[in-house]
Amino acid sequence: MQKKTSFFQRFYVAICLVFFYLPILVTMIFSFNSSKSLTRFTGFSMRWYTELLHNTEVSKAVYVSVTIAILATVISTVLGTITAIGLSKSRKVLKETLLNINNLPILNPDIVTAIGLMLLFSSLGFRKGYFTMLLAHISFCTPYVITSVYPKVRSLDPNLANAAMDLGATPFQALTKVIVPMIKDGIFAGALLAFTMSFDDFVISYFVSGNGVKNISIVVYNMTKRINPTINALSTIVILVIVLVMVFANVLPKLLEKHASKHAKKIQRVIALLLVFALGFGLIKCGGSAAENHVLKVYNAGEYMDLDLLTQFEQEYNCTVVYETFESNEMMYTKVSSGDSYDVLIPSDYMIERLMNEDFLQPLDKSMIPNMENMSDAVLGMSYDPDNTYSIPYFWGSVGLVYNHENVDPAVIESEGWEVLRNTDYAGHIYIYDSERDSFMMAFKALGYSMNTEDPNEINDAYEWLLQMNNTMSPVYVTDEVIDGMMNGYKDIAVVYSGDATVILDENEDMSFYMPEQGTNIWCDAMVIPQNAENPKLAHEFINYMLTYEAAFDNTETVGYTSPNAEVFEEMTSSEDLYADNAAYLPRSGYDKDEMFHDNQTLMRELSKLWIKVKAAK
Repeated sequence: MQKKTSFFQRFYVAICLVFFYLPILVTMIFSFNSSKSLTRFTGFSMRWYTELLHNTEVSKAVYVSVTIAILATVISTVLGTITAIGLSKSRKVLKETLLNINNLPILNPDIVTAIGLMLLFSSLGFRKGYFTMLLAHISFCTPYVITSVYPKVRSLDPNLANAAMDLGATPFQALTKVIVPMIKDGIFAGALLAFTMSFDDFVISYFVSGNGVKNISIVVYNMTKRINPTINALSTIVILVIVLVMVFANVLPKLLEKHASKHAKKIQRVIALLLVFALGFGLIKCGGSAAENHVLKVYNAGEYMDLDLLTQFEQEYNCTVVYETFESNEMMYTKVSSGDSYDVLIPSDYMIERLMNEDFLQPLDKSMIPNMENMSDAVLGMSYDPDNTYSIPYFWGSVGLVYNHENVDPAVIESEGWEVLRNTDYAGHIYIYDSERDSFMMAFKALGYSMNTEDPNEINDAYEWLLQMNNTMSPVYVTDEVIDGMMNGYKDIAVVYSGDATVILDENEDMSFYMPEQGTNIWCDAMVIPQNAENPKLAHEFINYMLTYEAAFDNTETVGYTSPNAEVFEEMTSSEDLYADNAAYLPRSGYDKDEMFHDNQTLMRELSKLWIKVKAAK
């Protein structure tokens, strides 16, 4: 008698399906959104698919992801299957020991594995790129294959292989004709798991990749630094490809079984040859490198450059630009301090100071950078590098308040400044940037202190200020999602970097930008050349190129942050079609209460501890 399914069981299954698949459906719908918003649908458009098709970085990433996943799957499946069969014939002590060791990579956090592999490759002198990513993927996929195949091997009659050899089979024939067919379900499950793990991996790939090699996960992650709806388009294409692969994987074996013949075998051979050709081409294309004298390696924050400029530079200087991106200055420091070689870095002011103090940078040859004369006086001679001995400004800006002037009186903003973040009239309507550095900055400035203070009493006062704000205002702590949130008017007040504020004000006319009179952080990101740069001459040429009017104009127009080029700045702030009416694009200069952060690791560790306490004090 068939058991009836209760209403609650069906309802539970329905809820689970909605929970798992509704986000995917939303992603696919918003891939056709006409605006930059990631949360508000404004109309149907193929805009983001068009941009995706013209994005060479994405196409390369897709190829890397697919070829790495296939190679890692094939190799790890072979290694894992052979190992599982070998373990089944091993002594009990050896078997249990190796199985426990095999479980360690599975239980180990990805970040620990990633850092371990990064340090291993660095100590061995491996150039990070396609090959190191492939080795890393094989290393973490193989244990999963062993775990999937071993139970199937254990379920077999231990005398099966011996019986086959008694009947005249060779050991290889016993393996391929008897054992493998009996455990094919486990092998297929392990291979599918390995492919999924490899194709989806981000953390390990991020730490072991280099030389411009990126998979889809890394590219998507870099896109999240700023509003980039091409994420949705790319995700939709990946979803459709996965669905097609799953259908193909389930349908093809049945078709081959149904029409088993010499034609089917020919088709298999053709598919195998095409696969080998594609993988070989991928290895040559992605794993090979150009001549050392014609390669420039640039390391920059994600979504922080007009990538067309790189193509133009390659054409003009007959070279290859390897462009990599980082999430934070601290992550950049980790890779640089571990020995990774780059020709041009673009860190922030306090990190430049740290790199200078630890002797990671080489002095610039200013005779090779004649376009320095194009620079605005406001960005030259910054406190971290007064003589511009090591750095040339790339973008600069400030931290301020974006507010909805329809809901918040501008007079209140101007009179209270940072204190408006503790005004209970706006409780539940504020975004706070989730950063101990920026949050303590606004507290210090609200109290009239320096944001580089080391006074314990002043630090405690700032902590109490933030604690009171947290407990009375119900703030939402965000990072880059503040852009989309304020574009759509979800909150009334937000702490925002000026470049992001420029984008917000450009998209939502109800928003305004204000830099409090108590002072704020004036920051500068700059181009530097590391000591271990392999092509310093080309690095100087790149820096000089980025200071040209044409390159500076295209870069600031694409990114939205303030250009250090004086002529570009003048044009951007005088043209009504550009940023003449956008207050966020105009950093404040010469104001004595504004400051830059200095490198102080002891202070930052203390602020980090206190910031955790603030957010936990709900």
